[in-house]
Amino acid sequence: MRTSPNRLLATIFGAVYLLVGVLGFFVTSGIGFAATEGNNLIIFAVNPLHNIIHLAIGAALLFAGLSSAAAAKGVNLAVGAVYLLVGIVGLFLLGSSLNIIALNGADNVLHLASAVVLLGVALSQDKQSKSASAAL
Repeated sequence: MRTSPNRLLATIFGAVYLLVGVLGFFVTSGIGFAATEGNNLIIFAVNPLHNIIHLAIGAALLFAGLSSAAAAKGVNLAVGAVYLLVGIVGLFLLGSSLNIIALNGADNVLHLASAVVLLGVALSQDKQSKSASAAL
């Protein structure tokens, strides 16, 4: 893991998102599963569905980070792409009945920042050399 930026990033992000998912359940009692308005976890709005998504993403990132550089790179790329989409679409969902994961402005900023970091590392790090990929 020390030699793979993708594994390190996936492991750290995975642990953080798992922690956020668990902590989110402490502030969402009484909130509907897919309520459009959530309770704040620090400055980020969450509802139970949002917490479950954080747990799933955290588990995928952590598992990939602990597996291999290739797995971590693939999951970082996939999660980064999804977060980029969620960050952009989230800008249009605020105040909408379609906002089933209770996004707020801080969530959108965090999702876009996570996307930039995850995509940046996935696309720029852990590249195989041409001779190594030719041998495969």
